[in-house]
Parts: sequence; C-alpha cells; structure tokens
Amino acid sequence: MNEKIHKPKITDPTRILTVANIISLGRGFMAIPIIYSLQNQEWWLITLGLILIAALSDMLDGFFARRAHEVTHIGKWLDPICDTICIGSVVFYLILNGIIPMWFFIVLILRYVSISIGAIYFINHTDLVLSANMFGKWASGLTALFILLKIIPRTEILELLTMTCLLIVIPLLLISWIVYIRTFFKEFKKL
Repeated sequence: MNEKIHKPKITDPTRILTVANIISLGRGFMAIPIIYSLQNQEWWLITLGLILIAALSDMLDGFFARRAHEVTHIGKWLDPICDTICIGSVVFYLILNGIIPMWFFIVLILRYVSISIGAIYFINHTDLVLSANMFGKWASGLTALFILLKIIPRTEILELLTMTCLLIVIPLLLISWIVYIRTFFKEFKKL
C-alpha cells in the first residue's frame, strides 16, 4: 500500500513532439474508432483489437520516452489526461446505450479526474511523480476486462464472469482511490 515516489528524469523538458507524446495523443483519439466500432455488435472483435491497442499504447508511451531520453513536462500530464479522455468517452458511450450503469461511470470519472488533478499538481509544483499503486493497477486491468466482457456477445457464463468482475473492480477502485488521496495529502503536507 506504500506509494513509491521518485524524481522524474525530465530529459527533454521543452520538447512537445516526441514519439511518446504522439502515442499518448493517439490514445486519447482512440476513443473515436472504439466508439464507432461499438455501434455495430458484429464488430466486437474489431472493438476488442482497438481497446487492446489503446491499452498497449499506455504501456509504450512511457517506455519510448525513457528509452529515447525524451521525457518531457508535457508528456507527464498528457498521459493521464489522454487515459481519462479515452476511458471516460468509451464508458460514457456504453452508459448512453444502457450497457454499463451510470453509477459505475460516476465512480470511475471522479476517481480518474481527482487522481489526474493530484498527479498534475505534483508534476507542476514539485519534482515528485507518484507511481501507480498495486490496487490501481489491478483496478485498471479489471476495469478494462469488465468493459471488454460487456461488449462481447453474451452467454450465461460471461454474464456471471462480468458480474464477478464488477464486484471485484468496485472495491479495488475505491481502495486505490483512497491510497492515492492519502498519498497526495501526505506529500502535500511536506510542501
């Protein structure tokens, strides 16, 4: 439950157009083809592929930034914003179509927005970057699984698996949110 805090290695602070930043921006725009593909239930494999590409891009942007020594200030806040745009847009579309309940969207967006605001604040006002906590990583992975299970063709087994996934995701989202908030307050007191 302990947050790891480390100094970011901003290797190229003023650059904007880097491979990593372009990947992050692309992830933000991935919501458009994902939502388009969701409009046709027969395209669920295409939707699955697009979601997997978006998830892969979330891992690759940081890897490329570090590998190419192109870690930038803009990239530090672009990543969580693009995550929120992509995930929030897709989940909101699923709510509008009655696939995911509204309360899930509210919990998810409040969590993402508050964590993003806290992370951006620390990026802009300190030399600290908070890394993801274990609960947050599990919550993100299981949230993605929950969304995937909601879009693939329904069977009784999948319905049971989807409900089980939701019952695990909600506590993980809340626990990780509390861990982030506690860490933010703890670090804020040090300022």
